[in-house]
Amino acid sequence: MGVRTSHRLLLRFYHDPGYDFSRVRVEYVNRGAPGDRSAVQGDRILALDARYLEVDAGTHVACIPYHRILRILYDDEVAWERGGRVEEGGET
Repeated sequence: MGVRTSHRLLLRFYHDPGYDFSRVRVEYVNRGAPGDRSAVQGDRILALDARYLEVDAGTHVACIPYHRILRILYDDEVAWERGGRVEEGGET
């Protein structure tokens, strides 16, 4: 099947009734944040656009491009990691 992109995996977690999207955690590059990294739980992700995620940042909606995603976790287990980590479903 090939490499699953971060976007496709997030869509699967969002639409597949076998997953609870609030149990997803996305870690991403956030220049200026401590360690230049931030993370967001699935219940704060408002939309999965073709090029970015829309995130509830408290006072505004932040757009995080998919190329800034470092890791996607589900129940604190790595499901996807930049560099080609094998995802839970066995795809590379």
